[in-house]
Amino acid sequence: MDQTGYILLSRMSAMLRGTDVLATNLANAETPGFRANRPIFATHLQRQRDVTGPQGGQSVAFALDRATWRDGASGPLTSTGNPLDVALQGPGFFAVETPRGERFTRAGRFTLAGDGRLVDMEGNAVLDSANRPVTFAPNDTRIEILGDGTIRTENGQVGKLRVVQFGNEQALRAEGGRLYASDETPEPMARPSVVQGSLEGSNVNAVLEMTRLTSDVRAFQMVAQFMETEGKRASDAVSRILARAA
Repeated sequence: MDQTGYILLSRMSAMLRGTDVLATNLANAETPGFRANRPIFATHLQRQRDVTGPQGGQSVAFALDRATWRDGASGPLTSTGNPLDVALQGPGFFAVETPRGERFTRAGRFTLAGDGRLVDMEGNAVLDSANRPVTFAPNDTRIEILGDGTIRTENGQVGKLRVVQFGNEQALRAEGGRLYASDETPEPMARPSVVQGSLEGSNVNAVLEMTRLTSDVRAFQMVAQFMETEGKRASDAVSRILARAA
């Protein structure tokens, strides 16, 4: 394959990766606390040998897949009236205990398990500031969660939600649409802003993502057609050379 083919393949690979990221965003447009992702690409300039500059003055660049950037903007808050639904205004993450270790989430749709533990939608225990599962007694019926994360009932204080922050949120590794893992030690937030009876929605704009996806698909088709034309041109050139040599 000649250089043109490799450049087209690099472009198609980058576009395929971008389409995959957009599809993931769309699939999680209704996932509480989900944050949209964006692919980051770069170009690699291929210099021609034994010449002072590219022929015709044009640069030959390959598309390189560098990383994925996560949009840190908060999603909209929706009032649910459920006392176990909580949202964070501004930065921060709730901490939960999973079979894989401690994980972090913005999705505050919590429920009570049969043993009185506060759990997330996947059954992971929500942790308090002492890094223990938040647990209610059978006679705790009126649950109140204050703005700083303090949890209390008619029988007194139960604990305080563990709300943490990270120096580099981009280093968090997504596990599904709700959980994040980190190699960085999280720092407890001194003054979190917790809202009881509300949920943070996804920050994905479904209309915008669909527009981007449509545009990327059309561009992919155009590149594929160009590659097919370029392949035919190369094949015709080889055929003409062989015919002249015969």
